[in-house]
Amino acid sequence: MTVELAGCRIVTRAVRGAVALGAVLVLGACSAVVSSTTGRMADSVAGALADHNDPETVRQAAPAYLVLLDGMIAEDPDNAELLAAGAELYSTYAGAFVDDPERALRLARTGRDYGWRGLCRQHRPSCGTWSAPYGEFEAAVRTVEVKDVPAAFACAGAWATWISANRSDWTAVADKARVDALIRRVIELDPSYRDGAPYLYLGVLETLLPAALGGRPEEGRRQFERAVELSGGRNLMAKVLLASEYARLTFDRELHDRLCREVLEASPEAPGLTLSNALAQERARRLLETSGEYFGE
Repeated sequence: MTVELAGCRIVTRAVRGAVALGAVLVLGACSAVVSSTTGRMADSVAGALADHNDPETVRQAAPAYLVLLDGMIAEDPDNAELLAAGAELYSTYAGAFVDDPERALRLARTGRDYGWRGLCRQHRPSCGTWSAPYGEFEAAVRTVEVKDVPAAFACAGAWATWISANRSDWTAVADKARVDALIRRVIELDPSYRDGAPYLYLGVLETLLPAALGGRPEEGRRQFERAVELSGGRNLMAKVLLASEYARLTFDRELHDRLCREVLEASPEAPGLTLSNALAQERARRLLETSGEYFGE
């Protein structure tokens, strides 16, 4: 019984980390999704958010853009690309910038609903399968095509963020398997999508548990390293997650501290990744500050 409860605690913590990551990752691609449907203004705003180097400024500015997107979606409720954009920005804001649990859950639910609606509009076989038996959902996922990848990835990220915000409900946490299936389909169709961002999800999923409890940390490490490789080392969050999810799980302090220092020494400036990288550096700094306590001096 003790082992089972300990395992539950590990899963809850890891799912929370995984989905917060997912929220951070999607921000950089908002401009690409929005631009084709809402014109230069929306494109410019989303791009400015992704390329901003001050997370606090974005924290204060993002709510106005959320309301703007709500209005755009109300005017064009069947637009799959616009719904994906809403899913991504809501999940980003809820996962990366909101500390109040009730508010995070409310915002994450909106993002999840936008994600479901967006994938349904883009890929009709998926409609309603979120609550169907898993076999039906899995069959629908297998029919997702390359043209559906942006909507599928946006849906997976927003869904994951909602799971994290609703982590006290184990029925919600059980949806993790569906998110995993959707992400793996994205990778199957486009292995280098968004410079390897989907591999970060898989890396976290593989390191949810230590090997003794059924986890696959070495496979997780390979997924994180693949993400680093595909981004050309530009995605600093990939290194931070390799440190926090793998190195801490396997008690590899040398790797942990080296990765955190590499992140802190790197320039956060990178097209579409600057904000995510700035957040990664904040996290790397906290990891280093607690390294001695975690690993033992």
